Amino acid sequence: MNRRQIQQQEWTRRQWIFSGASLAVLPWLAQCGTAVGVLRNPRFAENPFTLGVASGDPTSDGVVLWTRLAPEPLQGGGLFADTIEVRWELAADEGFRKIVRSGVETATSALGHSVHAEVSGLQPDTWYWFRFLCGDAVSRSGRTRTMPAADSLPARLKMCFASCQHYETGLFTAYEHMAQEHPDLVLHLGDYIYEYEGKDHRVRKHAGPEITTLEHYRNRYAQYRLDPQLQTMHALCPWLVVWDDHEFDNNCAGAVSEEAEVDPQQFLLRRANAYQAYYENMPLRKPAVPSGPDMRLYRTIDFGRLARIEMLDTRQYRSDQPNGDGLKPLSGAALDPRTTMLGDVQEQWLLQELSSSHARWNILGQQVMMARVDRVPGADQKFSMDQWSGYEAARNRLLSEIASRKISNPIVLTGDIHSNWVNDLLLDFGRPQDAAVATEFVCTSISSGGNGTQKATGHALLMSENPFVKFQNSERGYVSCEVTPDEWRSRYQVVEYVDRPGAPLITRSAWAVENGRAGARQI
Repeated sequence: MNRRQIQQQEWTRRQWIFSGASLAVLPWLAQCGTAVGVLRNPRFAENPFTLGVASGDPTSDGVVLWTRLAPEPLQGGGLFADTIEVRWELAADEGFRKIVRSGVETATSALGHSVHAEVSGLQPDTWYWFRFLCGDAVSRSGRTRTMPAADSLPARLKMCFASCQHYETGLFTAYEHMAQEHPDLVLHLGDYIYEYEGKDHRVRKHAGPEITTLEHYRNRYAQYRLDPQLQTMHALCPWLVVWDDHEFDNNCAGAVSEEAEVDPQQFLLRRANAYQAYYENMPLRKPAVPSGPDMRLYRTIDFGRLARIEMLDTRQYRSDQPNGDGLKPLSGAALDPRTTMLGDVQEQWLLQELSSSHARWNILGQQVMMARVDRVPGADQKFSMDQWSGYEAARNRLLSEIASRKISNPIVLTGDIHSNWVNDLLLDFGRPQDAAVATEFVCTSISSGGNGTQKATGHALLMSENPFVKFQNSERGYVSCEVTPDEWRSRYQVVEYVDRPGAPLITRSAWAVENGRAGARQI
């Protein structure tokens, strides 16, 4: 056992101590919401709804509605009252003439004056409009929907998925185009924010230093949510969100920092700050409220019997990246069955959810590439230790279980890598002639990395070294998916530049998977 593995075991012990300590108390105090000291009818000199509205985690009869009061969004929110009463309305029409549900939530300072209204008792497969009211202020309206009834087989699901939106390195033009598609759902697969300090001479600049405190993280989310394209896209349909590493710290692995000299207790304190700010700024349900540096984010969302979506967390429970991270041959810890990507509990949960699924399509929304891609030419082989290829035994175990349990139409959706990929997933990547057991669609970044390229240097060689890779592209954008009982279609939607506004949308490539037959074909 190497030094970093020993550190991780010790840090996990300390993490358990943190989970029972004072860090766990603040969020739950916020949920208690006593009536003492509640400000019910405030008057605001500035708009308190600067960060817009959002919805998420829909069910067949409900959805989460979100907002956050922040008249001074880059100054910690700018509110001094501990608890403020916020009303919400859900309507059957855009003009709010037919209110079908309404209620009151308390926005507390302990949770950054965020609001998470969990609405239930709604009609399945139905679109609604919602808004928030606080004193004399009214938010913009949002549009959301419920999922189809559990026993129904819908004719169609339209969804988009995206990841990696570095504020400094590009504009969020892709969301402007995504909004024109009017999807049922958006999946965001991580790197919603970046934690780095602001740098000059970029497209835009982060406010403040590298973020470590709760106020730092709150302000960084506020800066991102002030972006008009992102804010508009949140208001158009429900989102399903998961994090990757930059919502906390680059290349984190469980309780292990990429920087060996970081104090483990301070690292976990920073993680507690990051997780609380994440919950405060996302449309998540109360079971996701963090307990200190722990937060359960993996969960299941059903779209009738057409699709089951498993949102996975490949950061919080993983082992340290094997062999010192980077690009390495497969050896040592990368091949050890004890090296885990999901952690034992999440892995068993996932297999149970997949086995119990009656859905035609079973979707894994997750962060890092699952295909084992050799990144160097010739006889030598090197693989990313941060991706599933660094967790070879865990990946093989998962794909073997999917195959042996005959899971219906497994589709893996991935972010992280700032480039587009279409991969056939195999039980043995050394035998590319074998039939695929699942299909992986990887989306590029919204803006991270700045202006992309259609084909990077070495593209042809990469494709020849990895024949199970069907498509690869390094432009910016998102993936638009249309799912029917008979077929899955993914369109790779790209913009050629993000350093200035106005980039047109280009459908660079389109791929399909037939019901009952894993593997992608170009259309």
